[in-house]
Amino acid sequence: LLPYVSAQGEAIMKTAFAQLARKLVLLCVVPVAVQAQTSAIEITDETFDCIRQMAAVRGFYVDNLQGDLEGTLAVANAPDGGIYPPGSVVQLVPGEVMVKHPAGVSPATDDWEFFELDVSAEGTTIRKRGFADVVNRFGGNCLDCHAKAEAKWDMICETGHGCDPIPLTRDILDILQKTDPRCADNPPLTAEEGAKLQALQSMLQPQAGQ
Repeated sequence: LLPYVSAQGEAIMKTAFAQLARKLVLLCVVPVAVQAQTSAIEITDETFDCIRQMAAVRGFYVDNLQGDLEGTLAVANAPDGGIYPPGSVVQLVPGEVMVKHPAGVSPATDDWEFFELDVSAEGTTIRKRGFADVVNRFGGNCLDCHAKAEAKWDMICETGHGCDPIPLTRDILDILQKTDPRCADNPPLTAEEGAKLQALQSMLQPQAGQ
């Protein structure tokens, strides 16, 4: 037989059970929330398009895959740097790009993932991707370069940020941005620009199969 419980005792027991149930629900929900925050952003070939469709910042381009372009631009334009929000895309040339994942996805790279792309009029193909082991067409490890940036710049390399100089001049970078084959509105090149682009393509040709 069950012991007799008064109405007051029954009310106390119901309250206690309700509180216990709420605690059990929290125990189940919190780990799921934490896991959601550290899940990598889904990225495919279709994620990347014409570089000049992104927002221009001092010669490079930015976007945000999670809709927070304002947050990305705020950090990119901050005179003292900052931490880029998840979803941030930073791109200097059509064939390389880096994307910021949510905190905890890759602590070794401050949650940046590096991509090397093959681009054509048909679109984008991700050639290489990863966090600590992506090597670009010039034989340099992406992380090794970006890790030299001072902490306040969140691994973004610009003049004065602490990174080694890249083997491309400003005029070559401009030419590469102007000739992204994914863009429908590429401006015509001058004869001098065309010659510089041809020389660069010849230099990269032996590594094309790597």
